[in-house]
Amino acid sequence: MEVLCVLLVLAAVFQSQLTALLDVPALRTGSTVFVAVCVQAMPFLVLGVLVSGLIAAFVPPGALRRALPANASAAVPVAGAAGLALPGCECASVPVARRLVQQGVAPAAALAFLLAAPAINPVVLVSTAVAFPGEPRMVLARFLGSLLTACAMGWLWARLGRTEWLAERALRRVEARQGGSRWVVFAESARHDLVEAGGFLVLGGLTSAVFNVLVPTEWLESLGGQLVLGVLVMAVLAVVLALCSEADAFVVASMPGLPLLPKLVFLVVGPAVDLKLVALQSGAFGRGFAARFAPATFVVAIACAVGVGAVLLGGS
Repeated sequence: MEVLCVLLVLAAVFQSQLTALLDVPALRTGSTVFVAVCVQAMPFLVLGVLVSGLIAAFVPPGALRRALPANASAAVPVAGAAGLALPGCECASVPVARRLVQQGVAPAAALAFLLAAPAINPVVLVSTAVAFPGEPRMVLARFLGSLLTACAMGWLWARLGRTEWLAERALRRVEARQGGSRWVVFAESARHDLVEAGGFLVLGGLTSAVFNVLVPTEWLESLGGQLVLGVLVMAVLAVVLALCSEADAFVVASMPGLPLLPKLVFLVVGPAVDLKLVALQSGAFGRGFAARFAPATFVVAIACAVGVGAVLLGGS
């Protein structure tokens, strides 16, 4: 806090010099993207940590385990479908998923919820319908592609995942507390999660801003007639842009000349794996987990989007 105060004072004193030094188009663009990513994500991150705090304070540790099937493979689609209940983006789902693991929920089910919640909740589906008013197939395709991605990754973790890939802080069980105020527990848990996740959100937003500046926008103009290249480029672009899942449909809908299939890939990949989400996952579950989970999710999301798109969208 002291360092931050000193930096703010220096910025105020040397404002004119800093303005002249930083008045560069690339820096202006990067700073705009950085602020946009953080401002978009922060309300949903706060929502996520509030839900996480409520779970820690008011939900008994065994309640969530009893609510899901005992078999991890059977619990995966149930947890994925539960993502309909959390109207937020991926920033909200990460702290909730970690809290679920700490409450004893199988990691496979918690990870399925983590991937499904930001992509299939009602707010995202409505925004997709508004962004594509003449293409109701896009809403169904996004829902099915995202839910299939979440379930596939949950089942993949249930079969191949290892507990040692998760950081100790993600596995630390939350025990029922005797005495004391539940609201104190809620405040402490929410504050801890917000401080920890907020730092990684800033890191992800900064990385996204750098890539936004370095990737030329003219590259998109050559993708109209190249379906395979368009799918791959839009998948990478979804990771790099790190858009909030409530806003990404409007962005991709405004890209001219692209078939619907690459746009669907963008909408399925983005909420499942992007730069800020990888940073948040690293903070919540450990860098070893993120290094394995993010690449696998990227491949699975592309495969699910292409499969669903081929059936529902055809050659559009």
